Amino acid sequence: MSCAIKIGFVGAGKMATALAKGFITAGLVQADEVIASDVHEPARAAFTAETGARTTGFNPDVMKFSNVVFLAVKPAYVLEALKEIRAQFTERHLLISIAAGIPLAKLETSLPDGARVVRVMPNTPALVGASASGYALGKAATKEDETLAQRLLSAVGLAVLVKEALLDAVTGLSGSGPAYVYLMIEALSDGGVAAGLPRDVATRLAAQTVLGGARMVLETGMHPGALKDMVTSPGGTTIEGVHELEKGAVRAAFINAVRAAADKSKRLGQS
Repeated sequence: MSCAIKIGFVGAGKMATALAKGFITAGLVQADEVIASDVHEPARAAFTAETGARTTGFNPDVMKFSNVVFLAVKPAYVLEALKEIRAQFTERHLLISIAAGIPLAKLETSLPDGARVVRVMPNTPALVGASASGYALGKAATKEDETLAQRLLSAVGLAVLVKEALLDAVTGLSGSGPAYVYLMIEALSDGGVAAGLPRDVATRLAAQTVLGGARMVLETGMHPGALKDMVTSPGGTTIEGVHELEKGAVRAAFINAVRAAADKSKRLGQS
């Protein structure tokens, strides 16, 4: 895209706020180059408080201001939002949708012919530059659009180009995944408290342990199973803990959680 990037968000919820703050923190745009629209005043106020960017209650304002438009409303409101911005959508606009489950074809048919669209499933750790995003390109999206999407999403974490058919799986894994991790950290903290640690110490140790384990996987490139085996010495404490996790079917529960969330994403796209 030859002109300067000005980013708009149709919807000013938590995910939009996380992305906007991430883009600003990464230096891709200044706060005055970002705008968000939302019908709910508390959402607008929270967005401005976090990002310093301005907001509006009128979706077409976003189209007038920006050339990169993030569609960040709940899936049930996607078609209504697209109807409101269709008349202002021009060839200078790139739409990046983060609405879970809504397929590219539905987005494209709701916009003028030739509309350039990218469908993305990010997650909220974008707020701290640690998002995990999968994205797919629409029919009219250009190589330049792909480069821009990769640049934006990489500024707030890891970004992977995938086939659209895989985005529901991305939703179930990394889109919903932070909640699974927070649940795990809370449970590990509870275990630490049960074993005698103060709550604040237990939570910090649990969170750092998850962070450290994740960095080991990403930075060494080793299989998680091999890294697990490095910790589980014969007859030691760790294998006792792993045995309890296996008895509790924790591995199966995580697999089922990802599959259930992915299936829900598919159903959202069919509604």
